[in-house]
Amino acid sequence: MEKMIVYVPILLAVLGLAFMGIKAMWVKSQDAGDEKMQGISKSIQEGALAFLKAEYRILGIFVVIASIALFTVSRFVETSHWIIVVAFVFGAFFSALAGNIGMRIATQANVRTTQAAKTSLPQALKVSFSGGTVMGLGVAGLAVLGLSIFFILFTNMFVTGAGNFYDEMTIALECLAGFSLGAESIALFARVGGGIYTKAADVGADLVGKVEAGIPEDDPRNPATIADNVGDNVGDVAGMGADLFGSYVATVLASMVLGNYIIKDMTEAGGAQFTDAFNGMGPILLPLVIAGTGILSSIIGTFFVKISNNDAKEAQVQSALNLGNYIALGLTVVACWFLIDLMLPETINMKFFGDGVKAIPSRHIFYATLVGLAVGWLISAFTEYYTALGKKPVLNIVQNSSTGAATNIIAGLATGMKSTFSSVILFAVAIWGSYELAGFYGVAIAASAMMATTAMQLAIDAFGPIADNAGGVAEMSELPKEVRQRTDVLDSVGNTTAAVGKGFAIASAALTALALFAAYVTFTGIDGINIFKADVLAALFIGGMIPVIFSALAMQSVGKAAMDMVNEVRRQFREIPGIMEGTGKPEYGKCVDISTQAALREMMLPGAITIITPIIVGALMGAEALGGYMAGVCVSGVLWAIFQNNAGGAWDNAKKSFEAGVMINGEMTYKGSDAHKAAVTGDTVGDPFKDTSGPSMNILIKLTCLVGLVIAPILGSGHGSHGEKSACCAKPEMHAGHHMKCDMTKMATMTKEECAKMCDEMGCSEEERAMCMAHYDANGKFIGGKAMMSKEVSKQVLIQKEEINGKMKATVKITSEINGKATTEEKVFEGTEAEVQAKIDEFRNK
Repeated sequence: MEKMIVYVPILLAVLGLAFMGIKAMWVKSQDAGDEKMQGISKSIQEGALAFLKAEYRILGIFVVIASIALFTVSRFVETSHWIIVVAFVFGAFFSALAGNIGMRIATQANVRTTQAAKTSLPQALKVSFSGGTVMGLGVAGLAVLGLSIFFILFTNMFVTGAGNFYDEMTIALECLAGFSLGAESIALFARVGGGIYTKAADVGADLVGKVEAGIPEDDPRNPATIADNVGDNVGDVAGMGADLFGSYVATVLASMVLGNYIIKDMTEAGGAQFTDAFNGMGPILLPLVIAGTGILSSIIGTFFVKISNNDAKEAQVQSALNLGNYIALGLTVVACWFLIDLMLPETINMKFFGDGVKAIPSRHIFYATLVGLAVGWLISAFTEYYTALGKKPVLNIVQNSSTGAATNIIAGLATGMKSTFSSVILFAVAIWGSYELAGFYGVAIAASAMMATTAMQLAIDAFGPIADNAGGVAEMSELPKEVRQRTDVLDSVGNTTAAVGKGFAIASAALTALALFAAYVTFTGIDGINIFKADVLAALFIGGMIPVIFSALAMQSVGKAAMDMVNEVRRQFREIPGIMEGTGKPEYGKCVDISTQAALREMMLPGAITIITPIIVGALMGAEALGGYMAGVCVSGVLWAIFQNNAGGAWDNAKKSFEAGVMINGEMTYKGSDAHKAAVTGDTVGDPFKDTSGPSMNILIKLTCLVGLVIAPILGSGHGSHGEKSACCAKPEMHAGHHMKCDMTKMATMTKEECAKMCDEMGCSEEERAMCMAHYDANGKFIGGKAMMSKEVSKQVLIQKEEINGKMKATVKITSEINGKATTEEKVFEGTEAEVQAKIDEFRNK
């Protein structure tokens, strides 16, 4: 029965997709309003789908080129296989499909939410949240379904039982990485392209409409209004959906990769292949099953999102959304407890970098999941504090608007910068805590637990742009004031949930990237990242620069497109008679075309930099330098993401504060005042922060690490799949019982010179060569086997060498275990290379 658990995620994914279909049909069955409302909604839908079709045509070309490149590489790398191309194509297809499903239902739910708001705020919430639920379950269901099917396919292809389980599973997981790479590639272009589209339209509509013409937001007289509402969907629905689809897949993949290393560590510690009731794959399957149960928890949570009061305010709507989220999180905690108890052994042996192998109780894995869930909740709370209406940071920006746009912008920048402190401290504590509990597997499982309720998180997030569009439809349809007031309640909550959703996406990207980074280190076989090496330090700085230049390119793209939009809107106001009087009809289609063409044109360069740069760094500077580059991108990218997301969100809600009126210097200040115009300018600056460059950081971080993971077999020598490549170049050396990571049998038949020749043929670095030579004495005689006395005696030898001022320094740490009693001895040797090697040989023989 237990062996059938691999099919449980598929069943839960299908359940999620079935519930998604039911919700979609229910939304479509709701009243879509009068002819005018339907016409406006149709224009928004046609514009959104036209953009997606144009974007997917370009991305189709990219997928073909990338597939050819992956196929070519797979023919020359022993640890890869051509079927990675199939996984890559399906990953891209599923990501695009999830975005398309969400886009279609969001553009149908908007007008139905408006119609429901004519009579009932509770019904309007139900319709808009149901539209978001379709998006959330579509992303989660397709992600788990795709991962599960390809995992089963690849394990049946490669894990035959005839060879080494770890090596065979490594090939299967490397091919599965293609699915994640495809998903993240589409996510990058969807996020960047969608962000450029939406902000070009938004900035153009705000600057000319609100500031120059003095007309309200979403006024039908504004030529950029339709493009603005289209942008809400392509950026905040399709873009966010693709982003979290990529995070979801990458997190589970990284956890599965590290689960394979847990199995390897357990095998080495036990002296025989690890077995359990799940075909020896419990640690690998666990994150996939957690993801599946998260779908079920999210479905249950959706039933609790409801209000009964037609006069409810923002706080009551927010509480309803929070309740559904908390229910989903609570159920996930319970599920994780039982799954970990069921699928993992009571005690797990795993390797900690620098500390060797430790035995930890499986309950530590559960504690790591609590860390991940806590991070998801706390990052949302921190983001809400810095961006929500009525909170001190937003009120501070409001007060600074009284003296003009400059002080408003200064206050917003300061708010974004300050917000990095609490979030980064949270990440640091979470990373340290989950690692101390259960190593990098604990970090990965923490990320998996946080992402388990992605369906619910994305449902709450996608509800925001649907409510925003509903307000736009109400304004353009010139419906009664009370309708717009109800949609404004939902829109106000949606602004906060959008900012919180972006915070959640940042947190998921940070933990996912760290898990991918750990998988990269183990794939390549490097011990760590030594920043005292010049090439590593150089790559670290290059990596730190990439998020900055990426943000600059995204900002520049929005600026260029916004200028074109502003000029077009001004032209229409100037040349089309009767627009301001409401008797002339604006040319909405031309503004839609400007945003579409700008987004497609400008998204290519940032995307190319993200994918190509790590390949160049790895090819020219090697595996360890690429690790330094990845670390630089991660740290810098997380900081820029938090700063831009929170600054933009704070500016946005500072502007919205004027709609209900705010107290400034003892006087009530409203829309149309000089302070409000300053806040509009600040919000215009913040728009590309929170909707273009900021969210794109998440995918930049993840995709950089994912590209590194995919090319790891080319760069690394740490995981010997088919034999010789790691036969004598493994590090650190692990002599545990009668199982050796190095091929000691092969080395025992070689002289020192013959082993050195093999190192040259394999392209080993000097450090790797030194590790091999450490198995021989000064006379060239093989001595590595002397650590193997009996099954009751084991020895772990760790040698670290570095050259300082022309002299060699070696730190040698030997841990011996005799009949269960362990002793550790460490010595440091300095001198010429020959002198140090002789001392090492003497110490080892002793």
